[in-house]
Amino acid sequence: MFGGQSYSGSSFFEFLRMDHPDLVPEFGNLDWGQVQIPHGTTVLGLVYEDGALIAGDRLATEGYQVATRDIEKVYKVDDHAAIAIAGAAGPAIEMVNVFRLELEHYEKLEGQVLGFEGKANRLSFLVRQNLPAAMQGLVVMPMFVGYDLKNAKGRIYKFDITGGRFAETDYYATGSGGKDARSSLKKTFRSSGFTRNAAIEAAVEALMDAADEDRGTGGFDTNRGIYPTCKLATRVGVEDVSEKEMLQCFERVNERLKAA
Repeated sequence: MFGGQSYSGSSFFEFLRMDHPDLVPEFGNLDWGQVQIPHGTTVLGLVYEDGALIAGDRLATEGYQVATRDIEKVYKVDDHAAIAIAGAAGPAIEMVNVFRLELEHYEKLEGQVLGFEGKANRLSFLVRQNLPAAMQGLVVMPMFVGYDLKNAKGRIYKFDITGGRFAETDYYATGSGGKDARSSLKKTFRSSGFTRNAAIEAAVEALMDAADEDRGTGGFDTNRGIYPTCKLATRVGVEDVSEKEMLQCFERVNERLKAA
């Protein structure tokens, strides 16, 4: 109950905030000054002829140390959209979980799926709610991609810490190795005739370049069998690129770069 009334709208987050405030994830009212928080590093997205691709490395760091080598940074959120996270791992994963429930809640109450713009608006709102935590250093930088059924194309949205959302028409990368990944994608991206395989290879090469220049970005750990995560959003749904295909792609790119 909030002000004597129960919330009846279509936002799951507002339902929690007003009816069950004790269940709302809250990181901004704690003192994080002396605590090392695991941070996810590099994620990227790009559009290609069939839709959009989103990928991320698997490393999380605590300062200059490895926190975990196999964190998941790329998540499917509904049948045609996916999100990747960079920044403070705990708040980021909570945001992904709430965002999934936000979309499911809306669909159940309204009897229809939110359009791509509507989904981006909901995620923007959730990022804005994290601002108090972001001001303490727990920054969450999501990237949102999906297949826009209305416009029949893949799309990308990036966000700032205040919840501002910005459309990218071609590609984007963020996180500690984001600049290096963007520089790599600038060389390999093509605005036409960009096939599924070419898109995956471009993403793999960008993550390899980022890992080569940025110590916080994990590359292909062949000794442990840990490889970046990659998903594709197309008209038929969200597809996971298998570890086998990622490894094969890595080997092709590696051989090509050696021969150059």
